[in-house]
Amino acid sequence: MLGLFDVIKDKFKPKLNAITIDNWVFKLHYRVTTLLFFIATILVTFREYIGEHIKCINDMPKAGFDRVIETFCFFSTTFTVIDDFNTDKWKYGPLAHPGVAPYGIGSKQPIRKHSYYQWVPFVLFGQGIMFYLTHLLWKIMEDNTIEKLVSGLNCTKLALLNKESDEIDRKDKKVRIKRIKNIFLKRLKITKSWTWWFVFCELLNVANVILQIYITQKFLGDQFYTLGTRIVAEGSKILDEVFPKVTKCSFYTYGPSGSIQIHDALCIMALNIVNEKIFVFLWFWYILLFIASCLVIIWRFFTVIFYKKCMTFNQFIFGHGKLHYWNLNLVVKQCSYHDWLLLKYLAKNIDGLVFRELFMDISEELEERKPLFMLAQSDKGNDMTKFD
Repeated sequence: MLGLFDVIKDKFKPKLNAITIDNWVFKLHYRVTTLLFFIATILVTFREYIGEHIKCINDMPKAGFDRVIETFCFFSTTFTVIDDFNTDKWKYGPLAHPGVAPYGIGSKQPIRKHSYYQWVPFVLFGQGIMFYLTHLLWKIMEDNTIEKLVSGLNCTKLALLNKESDEIDRKDKKVRIKRIKNIFLKRLKITKSWTWWFVFCELLNVANVILQIYITQKFLGDQFYTLGTRIVAEGSKILDEVFPKVTKCSFYTYGPSGSIQIHDALCIMALNIVNEKIFVFLWFWYILLFIASCLVIIWRFFTVIFYKKCMTFNQFIFGHGKLHYWNLNLVVKQCSYHDWLLLKYLAKNIDGLVFRELFMDISEELEERKPLFMLAQSDKGNDMTKFD
């Protein structure tokens, strides 16, 4: 069973020099969260470490009947008697376990059924898949756009630094940079669709977190929303209400005279030791993931507003001051947000020296197309001394 962890590690291990088409919060969704769900799925199926998922004791005298009752209690439901001080349960004396009290035919005490434990591995696996679907959609819609543009350019750094490098490599680098420049300047339709799909997938990540919180809430019988806050306020004792370790199960048979006989079984839910830790962790993880996802959306709106207004912001985005203010201002002022975002991801995937040369070529081309006096008119009120 431990070999499954090696399979997961190989599938989700970060790849060196991989093309980046998203941000770190996006990776929290499809890489980290999906990995966490898959690990949790494996953990809840570890019988050799946890033991039987359910083990029941009963009053049946017949040998071999224990397995029948355990199977019945697992695929039907177990239950606990709700702790209600308005009932007369105290007449039975102290309770052996939280939620475990005498309950037979005709009992009117309120009970809480626990049927989720059958579905825990399936739900966890399904939620892990749902966190990966957004990334899969983005990969399909992105269609390797960035990879096609930067292909071969990451190997050209030596061509810029080594004066004695092969002339063919240097020419190939020039051709590739020129190709990217031409694609950028022609404003191909892929630029706009690329940006809109990326923003849509970021919004989809937020919606998916909300959906998974709702699914978990319904799955745990409407007890998930307040799980974390109740643990902080009341301690871990409240976990026995949501994830009881000892439950009851009623099994009915027919007696010799044809009358119904009830057999009260006491069931040990060993799996809930793992379940409680998984879902408590998920409660805090969902909060962290939701906040991070919302911050990305706020950052996206922030970049839309400020990408043309603040050159210091752009210098930080494109290389911490490595680009000349004049060139940066010239290019950014003529960029739509779609173009700007594409440039940002080109900068993330290309060596700094190569990107600087690409940016200089774009700037020179734009300067030839747009005379200086036109640029000055578009920037009324700006201090031209900043361009020096």
